[in-house]
Amino acid sequence: MNHMKEILLALVEEGFQKQAWHGPNLRSALRGVSAEEAAWRPGENRHNIWEITVHAAYWKYSVTKRLTGSKKHEFPEKGRNWFARDAKISEKRETEKNWARDLALLTKTHKELLNAIANMKESEMKGQCRGSRQTVKQNIIGIAMHDVYHAGQIQLLRKLRPGIG
Repeated sequence: MNHMKEILLALVEEGFQKQAWHGPNLRSALRGVSAEEAAWRPGENRHNIWEITVHAAYWKYSVTKRLTGSKKHEFPEKGRNWFARDAKISEKRETEKNWARDLALLTKTHKELLNAIANMKESEMKGQCRGSRQTVKQNIIGIAMHDVYHAGQIQLLRKLRPGIG
């Protein structure tokens, strides 16, 4: 494996699930979050943890698609970027099941992204990324930073929720 690929894979893993000096990564920010907590909104027209989670999964999917050029798999939700998620406490069991499904989607899209990066040739890593104005390297670094950014948002939302702190 080439040096650049190793660095990029390490960055993506630190942003999502490997220990990093910057603090919680995306996976650890989500650890222990219930569906009820994930669905809490800090205010009207503000995203909740659940929506941030599906948003992160969508962008992992999108970058993977850019890297591979594959049109085989579509994102399981209609639309792009943000996907509304709300919970009805009266349907707690179903809500927890749906939250678990979306967490699994995040993990699945992360694994697909890692696989796409690992399977790239060195020559492919230097070029322009399909469907993007940025290079392959910029897209991979960007998705790692995207995870770290949203991990911070999730940590803040967890602290802001009344009764949690």
